[in-house]
Amino acid sequence: MTMLSLAAILAEGARRYPEKVAVVDRDDRITYRELWQQSLAYAAGLRESGVGPGDTVAILVPNVADFPRAYFGALAVGARLVPVHLLLTADEMAYVLRDSGTDVLVAHASQLSTAAAAAELAGVRLVSVGVPAGTPGAPPRLEEAAAAVAPLPTYVSREAEDVAVVFYTSGTTGEPKGALLTHLNLVMNATVNIFDANDAREDDVVLGCLPLFHTYGQTVGMNGTFRLGGTLVLLARFTGEAAIELMVRERVTVFHGVPTMYIGLLEAAAKADKLPELRLCVSGGASLPVAVLERFSELFRSTVFEGYGLSETSPTATTNQPAFGTRAGSIGHPIWGVEVEIARAEVDERIELLPVGELGEIVIRGHNVFAGYLNRPEETAAAVVDGWFRSGDLGVKDAEGFITIVDRKKDLVIRGGFNVYPREVEEALARHPAVVQVAVIGVPDEVHGEEICAVVVAGPGGVAEQELIDWSKERLGRHKYPRQVRFVDALPMGPSFKVLKRELRKTFGSEGGEQPG
Repeated sequence: MTMLSLAAILAEGARRYPEKVAVVDRDDRITYRELWQQSLAYAAGLRESGVGPGDTVAILVPNVADFPRAYFGALAVGARLVPVHLLLTADEMAYVLRDSGTDVLVAHASQLSTAAAAAELAGVRLVSVGVPAGTPGAPPRLEEAAAAVAPLPTYVSREAEDVAVVFYTSGTTGEPKGALLTHLNLVMNATVNIFDANDAREDDVVLGCLPLFHTYGQTVGMNGTFRLGGTLVLLARFTGEAAIELMVRERVTVFHGVPTMYIGLLEAAAKADKLPELRLCVSGGASLPVAVLERFSELFRSTVFEGYGLSETSPTATTNQPAFGTRAGSIGHPIWGVEVEIARAEVDERIELLPVGELGEIVIRGHNVFAGYLNRPEETAAAVVDGWFRSGDLGVKDAEGFITIVDRKKDLVIRGGFNVYPREVEEALARHPAVVQVAVIGVPDEVHGEEICAVVVAGPGGVAEQELIDWSKERLGRHKYPRQVRFVDALPMGPSFKVLKRELRKTFGSEGGEQPG
């Protein structure tokens, strides 16, 4: 029996770097020693609230210091964690609480109204953090419970294969599923990200603007930083302007973001007096258009290392790495100890690996692959075949081992019998100077089965539909360019900042009528 707890990430940080600043939260600067002691106090408070080893604690906390306190407090008492997305409705939140078998929901003062409604619907106990003492009608305060007893002396040991965190996937089809991540999965992913995949350093100052409830912000951002002994600067609400101002003020050296954040930083940079001096930039969560990557690298004078992963893979599976060099438009190489290959996409019941250069489904095997979906054995069996996790993404691997994502299996557009990959069309349109953001979808068409539609967020000057169609026509094959362009103020985003193409298909998929050809 191998014992391992994800709580060791912070416990060891406190042992090795006690006086270093672990977290900057607005004006608060909290050392590793202080943060771990606060987490052990919260652990004792949770124990007073009836939480013990193997129980389930959900946390609904924004990017403030109470997130790591509650997170490591729950881990220290031996509980499994369910991070809850801040933008869910009370009904959606109640579904997550019921499905996960949550015993206690820890909610921040800023989230209390939705939390109270969800907890009541799900029949779950609610405790609060960040609520001032004496607030009338407030739920029990975790700080109060913690102050009434001695902190835990250390964390409760767990088995390496015990579930540490249950991440709810954003449910591209049907209800969200709880992905079970073990202590081993998450400790290994944080460790390998820091010591093998990136040029991370102990004196790094990392911007924590990705939501900590999401796997990328949690494992790569928070846990990676604490594993190394760096400083995490929290930003509760991302805007390009706020991020640049905070990064300059705190001398941030590392930025982790998703493509929408890189686009936001580029827009804000035009108005900024000074830009941060970033040594290391990591992009994930969705494909970063090459045009955005090039503009960002030039303006911020920093290399962007694009990576790839899923909730089910802890998350990181591959990334561009200093050891292998970077290649714009690719997701790099597998991380240490993980195999990533290309398999025949149309064969479901077994894994048939394909040779170099052939297009197929990206499959993943290694220490990062989850323990399955909570209470969903059939869906687990469909996702993990012959020991490989089927990602649902289509890609190719070249002779040098670089992997490139072509598209999601389900986003493929079949126009007149030809396969069209939206990402290729998006890359072409993203290079138009008036295009801020673009998503390409297939919409029903009587003649071709599906027609290609580009949904565009345009810059301040705007742009005509026909101009974008002509631009695409010059750069793409006749079967690929969009015949329809629709303009929106913003693209709908999911919890991990991925564009929700299903929402765009709902909005624009039912439109008919004559289109430019």
